[in-house]
Amino acid sequence: MQTEPQQKSELKKSCVNCGAELVYAPGTTELQCEYCHYTQEINPSENTFEELELKPYLEALGTHSHTEAITMLQCKNCGANQHIEENYKSLHCVYCSTPLVIDDAKKEEWILPGAVLPFQLNQNKAHQIFQKWVSGLWWAPNKLKKASLDPQNTKGLYAPYWTFDAQLSANYTGQRGDYYYVSVPYTTTVNGKTVTRMRRERRTRWTPAAGTVSGFVDDTLVKASQQKSGRIPKKIAQWNLKELQPFDSGFLAGFVTEKYTIPLKEGHLESTEEAKKIADRWARRDIGGDTQRVSSLDMTLSEETFKHILLPVYISAYQYNGKRYNFFVNGQTGTISGQRPYSFWKIFLFILLIIAIIAVIVVIAN
Repeated sequence: MQTEPQQKSELKKSCVNCGAELVYAPGTTELQCEYCHYTQEINPSENTFEELELKPYLEALGTHSHTEAITMLQCKNCGANQHIEENYKSLHCVYCSTPLVIDDAKKEEWILPGAVLPFQLNQNKAHQIFQKWVSGLWWAPNKLKKASLDPQNTKGLYAPYWTFDAQLSANYTGQRGDYYYVSVPYTTTVNGKTVTRMRRERRTRWTPAAGTVSGFVDDTLVKASQQKSGRIPKKIAQWNLKELQPFDSGFLAGFVTEKYTIPLKEGHLESTEEAKKIADRWARRDIGGDTQRVSSLDMTLSEETFKHILLPVYISAYQYNGKRYNFFVNGQTGTISGQRPYSFWKIFLFILLIIAIIAVIVVIAN
């Protein structure tokens, strides 16, 4: 692989009019100044995403092009590695709201993202979705509803993921199962008498099968960060990757960017396991019939490439009775998911109310 000059992301963008920070305006291709309303167009590369050859990176990570040093702050509570710009409004971890100490910032090497999925919802819209969700929660503590009034509690994060591509080929052996039905007698009791009747039962005819399947496995998505808690739930981890844009640091302006904590090698192992599941599905489809058994599967992956990509999510962290709760909004689709606390007193008073109503009914009935 050819070595190229190291690329720099230069995440901080300044307004040419007033010097304030420019931030990305979700749903557009513009940077905007919140003070003088100056706008600047983002012009990401028109080239297609560059897939990086996997093997050299696994053998000698950090010695190739497409890597850079970035200033990171690690949360000592949940372990998340986050890049937060100098003038970001709140130096708190997006996952757990623990204060981040700027003096703890350090330079770390990372693989430069190859693509980014820009936010399509702004902070206010994400916060409205969160508020609506909170207002529909029964037995939620009043403190939660009060906390949901402050939009600053909802923060935008670009979460890191790996994607892997490969040519897959697999030899398999197994069995093809075809259903057929037979009539079987059985006895039952009708009006006190034992009678014999017939019923149809399904059987499976098995025949040996073997063959080869092959094809291209595109964009196997593997999460690249893992915290002690506050993980992004599967319910919202569904993005339309066809909307990915070639990486441009302009899309990151004004948002927190998380550095991957799951290394490339570990992500590759997970993608290989997913490839085995894909090969198994292909083999079963190739076998055909009504049902299948796959007894052996010899899989080979070749021409493997990968990308480091950033995907948008809004997070709101909330502490209640010493426990942290996280709420997540997909920054592309608006899908929401999260944990929720329950108010002991609201439930207790409701039970007392029910008991009182029942008591009144009993008194009136007597």
